[in-house]
Amino acid sequence: MSKASYVTGLRAVEELLARPSVRIRKIFAEYQTENPRVAALIDAANARGIEIQPANRARLAQISGEPRHQGIVAEVQRSTVLDEAGLRTLVERSLTASGGPPLLLLLLDGLQDPHNLGACMRTADAAGVDAVVVPRHGAAGLSPTVSKVAAGAAEVLPFAAVPSLVRVLAWLGDYGVLRLGTSDAAPSSLFEAELGRPLALVMGREHAGLGAPVADRCDQLVNLPMLGTVSSLNVSVATGICLYETLRQRSLKAAPGGD
Repeated sequence: MSKASYVTGLRAVEELLARPSVRIRKIFAEYQTENPRVAALIDAANARGIEIQPANRARLAQISGEPRHQGIVAEVQRSTVLDEAGLRTLVERSLTASGGPPLLLLLLDGLQDPHNLGACMRTADAAGVDAVVVPRHGAAGLSPTVSKVAAGAAEVLPFAAVPSLVRVLAWLGDYGVLRLGTSDAAPSSLFEAELGRPLALVMGREHAGLGAPVADRCDQLVNLPMLGTVSSLNVSVATGICLYETLRQRSLKAAPGGD
């Protein structure tokens, strides 16, 4: 599946231009600006042969739907959006491939804040996640705000919005993928879990955590040890901790002499 989307913000557009694999259709840039970063981005886009269209601030906000665009908007051909069938194909290819790291999926159970989704996608890209999966309804989806916070990750990281996370978790279990959920009430710690196998990490929504039907489909629930006075972490922070503990365990396992 392939569709156009709009990415706003200096950092996000800089990241896009630094990734040759991202197809940028055109860039809309504020004219009569003295911002040297906007000028540098226009020069970089010209060097890649990308069409530049001048626009004032009101027009940039209209195009992107994002008032805080920092004077630049990129129109991107997004080719990483998957339906459920495409997600299943990705999983099957990963599980049958040889030589690469084990499958790693990030399932987000109903995140509402696009800033949290963007932050999770940015960390997921950095940690080598194969795809991010969200419910199609009742949760944040891809948007200019998500792309801006994700700083380029939303345009390269496979993203699936599915009708039912419960159903996806069911067939992931049929493939032998470990379905690991997070919960403050879980009896064991993240650091006790074995994360070196094909894994679907399941994170809950802000303030509410995992829904009961999703938690019931998980093979194991783990907590993050909390030694201070606060009782929980922001979901994007917790996601980063879980992903990098996974990366740490897999790096140790892949090292010479690792188990």
